[in-house]
Amino acid sequence: MKQSYTPRTPEQVAQRVVQDIPDGACVNLGIGRPMLVSNFLPPDKDILIQSENGILGMGHIASGAEIDPDYVNAGKQSITLRRGAALFHHADSFAMIRGGHIDICILGAFQVSAAGDLANWRTMDPDAIPAVGGAMDLAHGAKQVFVMTDLLTKDGQSKIVSHCTYPLTARGVVTRVYTELATLAISNGKFWVVDLVEGLTQAQLEEVSGLKMEKTS
Repeated sequence: MKQSYTPRTPEQVAQRVVQDIPDGACVNLGIGRPMLVSNFLPPDKDILIQSENGILGMGHIASGAEIDPDYVNAGKQSITLRRGAALFHHADSFAMIRGGHIDICILGAFQVSAAGDLANWRTMDPDAIPAVGGAMDLAHGAKQVFVMTDLLTKDGQSKIVSHCTYPLTARGVVTRVYTELATLAISNGKFWVVDLVEGLTQAQLEEVSGLKMEKTS
């Protein structure tokens, strides 16, 4: 297949995710690429970023003179705090998560199924260390789960699948998937194409992923 399109960068994917976060939402960012979202919070939206290590009101990733070793996100990156931010105990953070107070959680994934099942903690690779972390709490506790991920693995296998073959983190929780090629919604056991990068057709996306998809109106 001749490539006539340019994939989104991780930063562009993060900017695309921000477009779907409503004003006033409380959002948790998973470790890895989802943490880029904090760099693109729009000034016209009041979005509260929560970090599972005990922060509400997290700002962008810190650099240079902004770096304070006392302020880090769950991925141990130095971060800034927005005006009015609160710091609290780790247990209080998980009370927020388990109590259903997080509107959206943005996570990475190894696989996402057409049923919205999420697998993001173990691939069964004997050389890889399983890492549950707080993902199971977040996937079950958040009102919505968005996934940011590359469409394909390094081996060229699609991460969006009809059924997950890796151990599940949670069943039926993912509502949106943001990749370098497309934004996908999940509903009624199907992937729905919300948007594609310029130059990519739905037929090409289906060929790359190996899945038939529906198109939103």
